[in-house]
Amino acid sequence: MATQSLYRRYRPRRFGELKGQEHVVRALRNAVIHSREGQAYLFSGPRGTGKTTSARILAKVLNCSNPRDGEPCCECESCLAVERGTSYDVHELDAASNNGVDAMRDLIEKASLGTPGRHKVYILDEVHMLSKAAEAALLKTLEEPPPHVVFVLATTDPQKVSETIRSRTQHLQFHLLPMDVMESHIRWLAGDAGIELGEEALQSVLRQGGGSARDTVSALELVAAGGGEALDITPLDEFIEAFIDSDPGRALTVVASAMQQGRDARTLTDDIVRHLRDCFLSLMAPELVQLPVQRAAEVAALASRLGAANAVRAMERLGEMLVEMRHAPDPRLLLEVALVQLSHPAANNDVSVLLDRITRLEQQVAAGPPASARPAPVDPATGRAALGGRARPAAAPLTVAPTAAAEPQTPSPQHPAATTNEAPSSTAVDRAVEVWGSQVMPALKSLPRAIYAATKVLGARDGMVAIAAPNEAHRLKCEQHRAIVEAALLQVVGAPVKLLLTVNDGPDTSDDAADDEQPVSNGNVVQMKRPNSAPVPDEEVDLDGLVDAPPETVVSPVDRLAQAFPGSQIIDE
Repeated sequence: MATQSLYRRYRPRRFGELKGQEHVVRALRNAVIHSREGQAYLFSGPRGTGKTTSARILAKVLNCSNPRDGEPCCECESCLAVERGTSYDVHELDAASNNGVDAMRDLIEKASLGTPGRHKVYILDEVHMLSKAAEAALLKTLEEPPPHVVFVLATTDPQKVSETIRSRTQHLQFHLLPMDVMESHIRWLAGDAGIELGEEALQSVLRQGGGSARDTVSALELVAAGGGEALDITPLDEFIEAFIDSDPGRALTVVASAMQQGRDARTLTDDIVRHLRDCFLSLMAPELVQLPVQRAAEVAALASRLGAANAVRAMERLGEMLVEMRHAPDPRLLLEVALVQLSHPAANNDVSVLLDRITRLEQQVAAGPPASARPAPVDPATGRAALGGRARPAAAPLTVAPTAAAEPQTPSPQHPAATTNEAPSSTAVDRAVEVWGSQVMPALKSLPRAIYAATKVLGARDGMVAIAAPNEAHRLKCEQHRAIVEAALLQVVGAPVKLLLTVNDGPDTSDDAADDEQPVSNGNVVQMKRPNSAPVPDEEVDLDGLVDAPPETVVSPVDRLAQAFPGSQIIDE
């Protein structure tokens, strides 16, 4: 004899045993207590949330010989017959397989006949599967039902039930169980059934169930059959990581592993969409995320890296693929195409992807030039920056071959900085200055990044990174976010680095500094050091060496305003 499954053995027998559906229990129990039960109910909600079970409990209490406080006694012959499925007062019909008009007419004819109990209860499961003709036949009976008949219509998709039928029923909506309620119930059930359940296995059961009581109990039964080992679940986080890192190979590897485990491409796609929905909700409405506390924190961290816009775009694309999979000969191919498009922006040319590329470029521009940008060429004869700047073609670095006569540089007492031959990137401060635009600024959140975008990096001063703000008010704003920026510096550089916040209220001496520099040998490379001497007089300019800046770099104030406010129009006064 086969062992009875856990979800049947622990199916609720009374309203009080239903978990997570207090609003439904309260409405039905009060209706029975005050003898105001309706003649037609519509129970809707996800699978495994107790719709059919509640309909059977209602059928029991309506014909129970000894009801107490709106609950069936579960001891009289009527209650036991309903539980065995042999009651003449309760008739269940699967509308998915009996959706024709003939089956509905047969039901209507039987509804008019008498019954041994006080009520005859008809439970129609998956009522949204009825044909239009069957719905029309049922509608007439719902309008004028016999006084002893109660209809309970159950569906997972109430939107497909016609408005005329819904308007003639009391609609009660069932919800997925909260994770804390589900966890408490599974712990109790496992203990009562004698199942040893570790913490990892418990979390895998809850994740597999997804808030559905029946699915969760079925997952628990799989764990029990496997000796208490955690379920082998497809790591959906890997798809999100692939989207973030633009790594299509990572996503395709997970798909291949899931297919080897016997997963269906359409079901896997649906699971990815539900996971993306959890990511989106964790950003917009965290209280709606139905996940264990630890798992919810992991999803929230993942979602913050993905971003709401990317989550929505991924859900839209995979949703389109779910529709196309209905008639596709190979659904896996459609899933893989969608994943490649989402994890490799170059493979997708729709408007949303192009807008995403533009947004990334704008962020890079706002963060400033990267530290690896080619510096302005220096004229070795004068030690000054060459005219034309970076517009000139790149030249090879000026080197000086070492000779036997080369003697070590004598440090100047006025300039102790000249006593060291270390490269600027050898210290944490110099490293911070070097990677400020390429790594530090992108690591900041939007608000501090926007505030520090208007500042200027002066370099290393007194063992700190000197930052110049345009005015005192802006310096105070930067001061408020100092801790955040210094934390980012610690993360990027790997050592604590402090900021020196100043106000750039003096003249820009960068040109003067360049004028005062002299070449100092550092191994084989000539570096420019500033001596304590008067500036070198200006030399005659070679007009043939001048290079015009590209015309597109010159932007008028009106054009800048138009770029700052896309979609705006210039209106003359």
